[in-house]
Amino acid sequence: MIRDSRTAPAARRKASSRGAVRVTPPAPRPSVRSRLGKPSFDGLGRRLQSLLWPLLLVALGMGLYELGSRLMPLADRPVSLITVDGELLYIDREAVQKVIQPYLHESFLGIDLNGLHADLLAMPWVADASVKRVWPDKLVIDLDEQLPIARWGDAALLNNQGKAFTPDDISRFAQLPQLDGPERAKRRVMRHYQQFSSLLRPQGMVVSKLELRDRGSWFLTTEDGIEVLLGRDNLVDKMQRFMTIEQRLLQDRREMIARVDLRYSNGMAVAWREPVEPAESGE
Repeated sequence: MIRDSRTAPAARRKASSRGAVRVTPPAPRPSVRSRLGKPSFDGLGRRLQSLLWPLLLVALGMGLYELGSRLMPLADRPVSLITVDGELLYIDREAVQKVIQPYLHESFLGIDLNGLHADLLAMPWVADASVKRVWPDKLVIDLDEQLPIARWGDAALLNNQGKAFTPDDISRFAQLPQLDGPERAKRRVMRHYQQFSSLLRPQGMVVSKLELRDRGSWFLTTEDGIEVLLGRDNLVDKMQRFMTIEQRLLQDRREMIARVDLRYSNGMAVAWREPVEPAESGE
């Protein structure tokens, strides 16, 4: 067999190119100087900053403390003016002055506003109070008085929210309606009083007394002296029934009614006043 010597090298080159691998020349190794790093001041600057910041903060704090200690005597002066605002009909201004007096020795910034506020609220006629500083040395007190709506028992008054308060003397409020009942039922009694008053007023009747007794029964007395027995439940419905019957049948004889019993489910009983016999004139 005879081979052509001219084609053999080409065949060898073609065969060798199929399995060829490109070889990347190795990167030059870093020198010893580059491995150790170039001399730089970055690390030194960071260390200096970490040392300087605490020193600056300490210096700033000392400066602020010194400034505050110099300004405090100028700012925290004694209170020179106290004003009391509010429409005061029953609150005695001399009594307010006695409450304020113990706080006058304190400075403008050192005065105990919370303590003064609590002492003002403890006064019987004070419903609400606010105390505030007004720069540089003024104190402003705003008082809201209790609004008496009714008497509670023999020694207390009720405000419009059904809260009882006890002034020293309630004798001048004898014209107010008298409400009574268990201590826990003040607001409930006040609520029913307001309901009954709104029903009676259009027909010229006024609630003089309202009482919730221990067993839960309600008793009402009008300004005309009519006693109304309401029982325990359905109070508003019973009162509306009474007003309807009174307007249709009893209005002209109202002064003769002594008692109305509304404890029945569908009716009521009326007790009449005994006629007053004319006194015999002596000869």
